[in-house]
Amino acid sequence: MPRLMQTITILVSVLSLTAPLPGQARRTITPPVMPQAGASNTKPVVANDVPSIGELMSVMEKATAQKDQGKEWSTPVKLVIIFGALTILPSLLVMMTSFTRIVIVLSFVRRALTTQSIPPTIAIMGLGLFLTFYTMAPTYAKMNAEAIQPYLADKVSFAAAAQKAGDCIKEFMLRQSRKTDLALFVQMAKAPAPATPMDLPMHIVVPSFIISEFRTAFEIGCLLFIPFLLIDMVIASVLLSAGMMMLPPVMISLPFKLILFILVDGWGLLAKSLSLGFR
Repeated sequence: MPRLMQTITILVSVLSLTAPLPGQARRTITPPVMPQAGASNTKPVVANDVPSIGELMSVMEKATAQKDQGKEWSTPVKLVIIFGALTILPSLLVMMTSFTRIVIVLSFVRRALTTQSIPPTIAIMGLGLFLTFYTMAPTYAKMNAEAIQPYLADKVSFAAAAQKAGDCIKEFMLRQSRKTDLALFVQMAKAPAPATPMDLPMHIVVPSFIISEFRTAFEIGCLLFIPFLLIDMVIASVLLSAGMMMLPPVMISLPFKLILFILVDGWGLLAKSLSLGFR
């Protein structure tokens, strides 16, 4: 029997080294394609291209460059607008993207697992940030194609590019906002009913989007709490029936919660559900 177990262990080790992991496919290394002589180094604009950091820096450099002033804003005014936007950038990231819902749901998961500060807050914020970049990639790609690239090519003015980028963000927020929330803020602002949702001003769209995200995140959090709450109830009833009233049920139920969360691939399911939940 010991020899049989040793043989099985060796086979499993060999298979783990040779077989691909689940979800991975075997890849063959292909030699790099050498660029042809005289080929252009310019990258074509693709519809789903996300703007790079270099392109964003080019926008700032182009916007603040000294040039002949026609109907364009003056350079000092552009500098004030750009640095003002950089100042409120964290608030824009939190309140006008998918970051709010993702971070709230991840915080609910940590609270439901009763792991105190594990994962740490910095890890949750980092995961939420990169999931935000992932879910917002189509919107950023649209902003790149319709606002950033035309501005860099001198096809539109700075004001027109900023307006187009704002429309892309507004379109994303309107897709996530509930009609009742939009109607609530339109009614409180005593504004006339717009012909289309895109005609709504940003001071109505943004708070409607925020409370819609809060409601959706709390709904997901309540659903996540149910299985872990059932585990707590079962463990508490078992300990009470065994006469172990002084033993904290949370300490006993924590390993079972972690085992359940790992067995169902909780982080993968959570990331998939959060990513596919945005329209």
